[in-house]
Amino acid sequence: MNPTIILAAVAGLGVLLVVFSLVWQRGADPVQARLTQLGAMQAKTLEELELQQPFFDRTVRPIALKLSGVGRKLTGTKKVLGTERRLATAGNPYQMRSVDFLGLKVVVAGVVAGILFLLVGVLGRNLGMGMLLALAGTGIGFIAPEYWLTRRIRARQKRILLEIPDALDLLTISVRAGLGFDAALGKVTEKMQGPLPDEFQRALAEIRVGKARKDALKDIVNRTNVQALTSFIGAVIQAETLGVSISKVLQIQSEQLRIERRQRAEEMAAKAPIKMLFPLVGCIFPSIFIVILGPAIINIMIQLGGRT
Repeated sequence: MNPTIILAAVAGLGVLLVVFSLVWQRGADPVQARLTQLGAMQAKTLEELELQQPFFDRTVRPIALKLSGVGRKLTGTKKVLGTERRLATAGNPYQMRSVDFLGLKVVVAGVVAGILFLLVGVLGRNLGMGMLLALAGTGIGFIAPEYWLTRRIRARQKRILLEIPDALDLLTISVRAGLGFDAALGKVTEKMQGPLPDEFQRALAEIRVGKARKDALKDIVNRTNVQALTSFIGAVIQAETLGVSISKVLQIQSEQLRIERRQRAEEMAAKAPIKMLFPLVGCIFPSIFIVILGPAIINIMIQLGGRT
């Protein structure tokens, strides 16, 4: 058989398969497929729906809500308001409210006290020491969530501080390209991920529902408490109030933040030798002394033993 005919037949069969696959994909109606999928789904029971929730929402949160009154009495009204601000600064981890956090403190305090009393008072058969450690564990367990929240706040503020120069560069480029300030913020939320774009996205949502831009930006300052971001937002609000070109303000702020980031890097590099001194003295130098002086000390001991 002629090879040309065979190649033409194979090529024609390939084209036919491609056309058939395209027609088959177009023939599938996405709406009908979705309706079929919904029809095939079985109604889930309340137990299955509850098991789909996170472990924290299923176990810890209900107990924390019941015990939140105790935590509120132990902390006071001013402390509750401070807790709300700290949770907002931490980004509301696990969608936690002040009531949840106060109840969580009581739960952790009770768990730590119970474990210490069980280990020392019951298993160790020392009720006096068990009660004493249980009281100490109650205080430690009540303070531990505050320490955890402080670490979350510092970590989030550090991430925001590192994200500000890149976000400001993108803002500057977008504004100089012809976008408005709100559209430039939307571009930052689209291209970047992290706590700072999340704050910008929340501010944009507030602006869309009618909140003044100045107030929405000030709320970012209250929720983050980062000095560099506070200076930047203050400059933007002042430029908007005075009618100054926002593009020029963004360019100046971007250059300033780049200089500050370089200065922070130089400061960290200057602190590195001092921080390295402690592991050197505590870990490396003793090993070197053992290797260098060990044989000499052994020889001296042998010689002194031989003379005696």
